[in-house]
Amino acid sequence: MLNSLRSIVQEVNAARDLPKALAIIVSRVKRAMQTQVCSVYLRGPNDEFVLMATEGLQQQAVGQVRMAPGQGLVGRVVTREEPVNLEDAESHPAYQYFPETGEERFSSFLGVPIIHHRQVLGVLVVQQSERRRFDEGDEAFLVTMSAQLAGVIAHAEATGTMVAVGAAAEQARFAGVSGAPGIAIGESVVVAPLADLKGVPYQQCDDIAAELEFFQRCLNAVRDDIRDLGTQLEERLNREERALFDAYLAMLDDAALGGEVTAKIREGTCAPYAWSEVILEHENNFAGMHDAYLRERATDVRDLGRRVLAYLQESNQSCKIYPDNTILIGDELTASMLGEVPEDKLVGLVSVQGSGNSHVAILARAMGIPTVMGAVDLPYTRMDGRPVIVDGYKGAVYSDPSKQLRKHYRAIAEEERELVKGLEALKDLPCETLDKYRLPLWVNTGLMADVVRSLERGAEGVGLYRTEVPFLLRDRFPSEEEQRIIYREQLEAFAPHTVTMRTLDIGGDKALPYFPIEEDNPFLGWRGIRVTLDHPEIFLAQIRAMIKASSGLDNLRILLPMISSVSELEQSKALIYRAYHELLEEGYEVHLPPLGVMIEVPAAVYQARELAARVDFLSVGSNDLTQYLLAVDRNNARVAGQYQAFHPAVLRALQQVVNDGHTQGVSVGICGELAGDPGAAILLMAMGYDVLSMNATNLPKVKSVIRAINLEQAEVLLEEVMHLVDAEQVRARIDQMLLETGVNRVVRPLEIDA
Repeated sequence: MLNSLRSIVQEVNAARDLPKALAIIVSRVKRAMQTQVCSVYLRGPNDEFVLMATEGLQQQAVGQVRMAPGQGLVGRVVTREEPVNLEDAESHPAYQYFPETGEERFSSFLGVPIIHHRQVLGVLVVQQSERRRFDEGDEAFLVTMSAQLAGVIAHAEATGTMVAVGAAAEQARFAGVSGAPGIAIGESVVVAPLADLKGVPYQQCDDIAAELEFFQRCLNAVRDDIRDLGTQLEERLNREERALFDAYLAMLDDAALGGEVTAKIREGTCAPYAWSEVILEHENNFAGMHDAYLRERATDVRDLGRRVLAYLQESNQSCKIYPDNTILIGDELTASMLGEVPEDKLVGLVSVQGSGNSHVAILARAMGIPTVMGAVDLPYTRMDGRPVIVDGYKGAVYSDPSKQLRKHYRAIAEEERELVKGLEALKDLPCETLDKYRLPLWVNTGLMADVVRSLERGAEGVGLYRTEVPFLLRDRFPSEEEQRIIYREQLEAFAPHTVTMRTLDIGGDKALPYFPIEEDNPFLGWRGIRVTLDHPEIFLAQIRAMIKASSGLDNLRILLPMISSVSELEQSKALIYRAYHELLEEGYEVHLPPLGVMIEVPAAVYQARELAARVDFLSVGSNDLTQYLLAVDRNNARVAGQYQAFHPAVLRALQQVVNDGHTQGVSVGICGELAGDPGAAILLMAMGYDVLSMNATNLPKVKSVIRAINLEQAEVLLEEVMHLVDAEQVRARIDQMLLETGVNRVVRPLEIDA
């Protein structure tokens, strides 16, 4: 059964559309369970469950038989959300007969729900004429099968709504989570890492002869590579092992893989997509074979596929065209992908992987680019060149939107622009409450583009400069002098205001392409200060560059990320003192900048007092702190809804840090995304935070809300919410308070219902 399960899932994964996936399911499950009928019912319009595929019932019933939740045995499975196993289906009170199915011949019935993200997508049913109850093994197999197929069906169902390029396009909506607020209307450009066989975007080719010639050129280049590799290894391999290279060459022949791809290109498909489609099909065929030797050949096919695809894509990358209203779409967007698009052309982002607190989402908010993350059902490889709307408020993506929907969203975008203009008047006004309590608002930056935007919005300093961004946008480590120039630009732009520079924070969801960190659990692995302490040469060069850049300005603060113990802090301080004294010995006129620690792991929360006694300031990184306190991977779209910054445990930890920091007489700020939420800003002010640092886009909104209330109101609100037991209650109480004070429109400027 396990082998059957594995091979069915592999076949369904390889299916290119929903009908094909369903046909595979009913055929293979019927055969594996040796039953007479297997059928799939899927949720359709009006929440009715429609017979979408069957093997054993009459085919004319497909698409015709519909049941509401609770109607018939299928409807009973839906409402119960658990299996229904009957030896005599007709005798059950919920039984409903549909003459068009011809199912009166079948007595035994076993139906299990197909559930994805807590929603019943459909019902998987097997039936048999023999009157018997399916045994526990049968039921367990079908339950396991439905669980395995739920995500596949959800994705295939979404893909099925997308018609082929060139056909009449239909509007489709895909749900994700908000990454950065705003509305973007534009044309999609699909990006993927080189040689990712599953991420190649579908494109048609206009000049078939040129595409065929291009494909053969790439094949010849790979043939040469394989021959060269075989020659280099000739003396180190025996004859049987060398035969693998001959097998690779044979697979590239016109009679094998090359011929299949050529046929697809002649039909009008671009070479990279045609190649990936053929390779994935062969890989799945080998992977599903029972013979272990043949199963291993799937690895060879995949290796060969990547080699050829690298050539096909490298040639295409150089001629990639970005339209004026580019919406970048990818399986997992990275900072370097953003950097490849001209700044004036990038209007929106959509990532299949990740959540609203992924690094790329944080960058998007800093850049003011509407973003949707975690759009797991988006068939992104079929999206290239399509008109798209990105709703960064609701986390929705619309492909091929209708004229009416475009008009609706253009009106929303215009209203948003008017609101921003209204808030710009606050630029030169202080951020203080009605009773004159002053709360400095700083910004989080990482790109030079942030500087102008931050100053335009009245930033009073930089609470977090992400030094990893220049590292992410390069193909090697920047030199000490290159870093000094970058840091000097930031320090000069904000002088005399303070600029807080965080030392290199890579790992987790921030991987350098030239310094890969491969780990099973990267967020609990080698990241932040752990990396730089293990590589003091990187850390020292960065500290030296920072201190040299601050010469004559003296507006620098250094912030250490991911500190989890006093010993890590002491080791870091020793290296910083070493770099400082080296510079003095070299004749530089510099001063030792204030040093701070980021509080972003639970261990640091409970040692905040001891850490504060050894530094000049503390800064809470609420994004990671929330992730670690709640054990929720902020890049995992499946649990994005459980990442709750207003969770009572998070609020109590935030209060404890500020209290412990103040006992040691140090300033305590917060530079996580929570600081940029106007409602949260009220709570943080009441807790006693000395500085709030946020992306520049949110600064006017926060200032507007702070200026509309008094400190006593904030303290009363904090007292109330600290006694609440879940995040929803906290958010509801904050919203109520904002409504009472008349500033809720600033927080949620638009009610979007499209």
